[in-house]
Amino acid sequence: MTGIWVCAIEFQKVSVIGLSNAHCHAPPPLGILHAMSQDTLDLDQRARNLLRTLISQYIRDGRPVGSRTLARMHGVNLSPATIRNVMADLESEGLVAAPHTSAGRVPTPRGYRLFVDSMLHMPPLAEDQLGRIQAELSTHDSGDGLIESASNLLSGITHFVGLVTVPKRDQLALRHIDFVSLESNKVLVILVLSDNEVQNRVIQPSRPYSRRELEKTANYINQHYSGQTLHQIVRDLVRQLRSVQDSMDAIMQTAADMAERTLQEPDPANFVVAGQTNLMSCVDLANLDRLRELFEAFSRKQEIISLLEGCIHADGVRLFIGDESGSEVLGECSVVTAPYSVDGQVLGVLGVVGPTRMKYDHVIQVVETTGKLLGQAMRQLS
Repeated sequence: MTGIWVCAIEFQKVSVIGLSNAHCHAPPPLGILHAMSQDTLDLDQRARNLLRTLISQYIRDGRPVGSRTLARMHGVNLSPATIRNVMADLESEGLVAAPHTSAGRVPTPRGYRLFVDSMLHMPPLAEDQLGRIQAELSTHDSGDGLIESASNLLSGITHFVGLVTVPKRDQLALRHIDFVSLESNKVLVILVLSDNEVQNRVIQPSRPYSRRELEKTANYINQHYSGQTLHQIVRDLVRQLRSVQDSMDAIMQTAADMAERTLQEPDPANFVVAGQTNLMSCVDLANLDRLRELFEAFSRKQEIISLLEGCIHADGVRLFIGDESGSEVLGECSVVTAPYSVDGQVLGVLGVVGPTRMKYDHVIQVVETTGKLLGQAMRQLS
């Protein structure tokens, strides 16, 4: 996906992020698809107005837009013949296409990209939808419940597919830890994490430990490291172990060993998905083979996970239109994502998958708002 431009949007502030780590500093403030020619960027105002009007109309009703339809629309004030000439220019630039001979035009992914990057207005999210998100995310006392609710909200409000990645437990703060001795020199690790979830892991320590040693070690970690993530705990203990190994207290050595082995088998990446069946009602995705491929991708998860995890360090919303995602199965879809975080630490990514014909201003605001409020709700659990 190197070289693809994506936009990062933070409510009223808009910036550009490139997957190739390049940046565009010239106006307009939103990014332009990397492959666009300079001629496309120099479209005159008449062509830009027609393209914006065509895309807005197509998003509303899903039917190809003809020159006569455009001529009747408010604010165009151009003859059908002039409109046809401009439309031919837009088609030669790859911004619109005619699905059938003598039919009107529809926007291409390239046209959508220009529309989103330089023509899109971002009204605030409707108060009722904002209130719905706040209300539903405030009713859960566990991280798993919040994630499922966020996924359902994204799907329910946009009528597309809602996705939320599950935080890896190693990214969550530790509340309490216990060790229970098992047979064959194994130890059960019981973790109570900041999202109120309990996780059990079975590890194989470097040597047998007595019940008393395990109890002292758990007390030591709970006393000194509660509130830190497992990554932070291991990093600190291992650093101390390597720097002062000869003089380190036996309990600290045991704690370093146990913590490091607890982290050796990280949680597999996962996400919660809601609303796959919404895609069946999208006329743009009515091809049964395409729908089957999409459902299989959601079931396999790895392809979707790779895309979402690639957005985990984004500073705001990322938008992939069609082939920009780098995924063939998502080639007729748009994906809008945003990270969610607690106290500056990113826990995961959420997003919406739908057809390229979507109300981008609305979906972007829903994803952005849900990401921020999910992070706030997760913080309340800690």
